[in-house]
Amino acid sequence: MSDSVRSVMRANRGKDTKPELRLRSLVHGAGLRYRVSIRPLPGLRRTADLVFVKARVAVFVDGCFWHGCPKHLRPARQNSEFWSDKIAANRARDEETTHVLAEAGWTVVRVWEHEDPADAARRVIAVVTERA
Repeated sequence: MSDSVRSVMRANRGKDTKPELRLRSLVHGAGLRYRVSIRPLPGLRRTADLVFVKARVAVFVDGCFWHGCPKHLRPARQNSEFWSDKIAANRARDEETTHVLAEAGWTVVRVWEHEDPADAARRVIAVVTERA
């Protein structure tokens, strides 16, 4: 990996991205309270973007590139095999996370970064109020 690519990769935020902040603002404005960037299950090394502990709802805001959005994923032109494998592994990890949380009694909501924040917030609010 070149130095320029490495610096771009390091600049990518792991939390508090714009899509997350928009979603959090709308959900908070609706009166719901949540925890940010925590592990829903202590033994599971995965953090959810929003966690509603009492309702047992974990929300993940997935980036289109990193999680292989079927609508926006464009294959990398350089080092394509590496990126294809990386994104496939991310998608497999996402599926495993959803499965493990569901088996533990959690509801998982996945939001793509390109989704309309108001629509995503309505979806999250509906799931949380139903589970509360």
